Amino acid sequence: MADGDSTSSGRSGVDLTSPAGRHDRPALVAFVEDSATELALREGLSEVAFGELDVRRGGVKAAINALRKSATPRVLIVDVAGVDQPLSALHDLSLVTEPDVRVLVIGELSNLDFYREVTRGLGALEYLTKPVSRDMIGRHFAPLIIGRAPVLESGQGGRVVSITGVRGGVGATTVAVNLAYHFGITADRHTVLLDPDLHLGTAAMLLDSAAGPGLRMALESPERVDELFVERSAQPVSGRLHVLAGEMKLADQPDYAPRAAEALLGALSRRYNFVVCDVPFRPHPLFRDLLDLAHQRVLVMEPTLASVRDALRFLALPAGPAQIRRPVIVLNRLGQPGGLSRKKIEEALKTKVDVVIPDMPRVAELAATLGEAVTKKHNGFRRGVVELARLTAFVRLLDAGAAPGVDETPVQRSLLRRLFGR
Repeated sequence: MADGDSTSSGRSGVDLTSPAGRHDRPALVAFVEDSATELALREGLSEVAFGELDVRRGGVKAAINALRKSATPRVLIVDVAGVDQPLSALHDLSLVTEPDVRVLVIGELSNLDFYREVTRGLGALEYLTKPVSRDMIGRHFAPLIIGRAPVLESGQGGRVVSITGVRGGVGATTVAVNLAYHFGITADRHTVLLDPDLHLGTAAMLLDSAAGPGLRMALESPERVDELFVERSAQPVSGRLHVLAGEMKLADQPDYAPRAAEALLGALSRRYNFVVCDVPFRPHPLFRDLLDLAHQRVLVMEPTLASVRDALRFLALPAGPAQIRRPVIVLNRLGQPGGLSRKKIEEALKTKVDVVIPDMPRVAELAATLGEAVTKKHNGFRRGVVELARLTAFVRLLDAGAAPGVDETPVQRSLLRRLFGR
């Protein structure tokens, strides 16, 4: 196990794709105590382990016994939950491993002194407290394993989420509108819904909000963009939910300045906790820049063969610099007449669908006519959006908050305001 000094300067982790090192060393081995942790590891590391994740049962004690007799992996994940003296156990582990091993630790103690001793004193790269989720593993362990520094995210805001339909008409705008509504109204976060489609965008209309000239000016003259500019340009739906959209004549064509999307998202991120972008996929630099600059991509599909084909193509797109996990897949309109089953879709995609929203055409159409969110009422759509919010947000309360379909309690909301001072 690396010492504390090397860890502080070398938290970049190990690239599993690198051929460096002895050929007999496994790339990645994990020793865990329970099935829930194993599942979180397999799902959270599925995109970086490349089939090389060897998960065994028994925790740190089993790791010590196994590594006395076998080669040390380049990356070792150990579970110290249930151990009376976890620090002593980790020290014993360091005596049977090669010095260059990179160790990631999971346990049940949330004491800050314990975290410091594990990461600084014993040289582990990272420590996570149970229960761990797929998102926690993907966010904190995955970057270290593939040799990238973890993305540092502030709990105060700046989270950019892009929502893209894998093909037209699958309901991506409706999902984006309702996710923004959930963040801004239900979760009481400062949220802006960005609709960059200046010709055919409908996000503002779905929330009964007006479109203005500010977005076009921001895209044509990024040097004018700052927090005051975006605050004046975004139209309020409520005190904590704003919409930034434009509406141009179809014959007009705006001049998109280079790096305008970066300047706009930077200003929005400094002003809002969440920036939800309804990004269509068209051959235009603006839309591609927004997809690359988002912290998390969301792909919306429906249960058809054409959607499956296009979803596979979107999943093959290179990730942006701040994206540490694959896009979240939303299966919309499940149960529509003639649609494929979830099982068949997952078999075709060779990965799991993350969020399922049932087919609710009448409810969605009525909400669109009234200019309000579908999630204002308790229904299957609302449950899907709550789950989507949990998967795309970075706030701990949303990681371990209410189950899908269950509202936060007044106590939770009060705690959340105290944590964020808002």
